[in-house]
Amino acid sequence: MRRLSLLAASLSLLVCTGAAFAQAGRTDLQPLPAVPPPPPEMVPFDAAMEPQVTIKKRENETVEEYRVNGKLYMLKVTPSHGVPYYLVDDQGDGTFSRKDPVDSGVRVPMWVIGTF
Repeated sequence: MRRLSLLAASLSLLVCTGAAFAQAGRTDLQPLPAVPPPPPEMVPFDAAMEPQVTIKKRENETVEEYRVNGKLYMLKVTPSHGVPYYLVDDQGDGTFSRKDPVDSGVRVPMWVIGTF
C-alpha cells in the first residue's frame, strides 16, 4: 500500500512539473535558422592528375593498369577463379609489391628476445 501511494505521488508531481515546463517553454519559441545551401560541386583542379585506367583481358585473368602522366603506379589483377589483388609501386622506382584487399598494411614488429 505504501509503495502504491508513493508511486501515485511521484506520478502527480511529474505531471505537474511537465505541464509547467511545457507552458514556460512556449513563450521562448523562435524559428529555426534557414538551411544553408549545399556546397558547390567538387571539380578536379587538374585533369592531368586523374588516373588513366587500361583494362586488359587475358584468358584466365583481367589486369587493370592505373597510370598518372603516363607512369604506371598500380595494377589490379582479377583472376577468373580467385580473389583480386593489387600490385603497387610504393617508391616510384618500378618495383611492385603485392597488396591484398584485406591487408591493412600494418606490420607487427618482431624482435628476437632470446635463443636457446
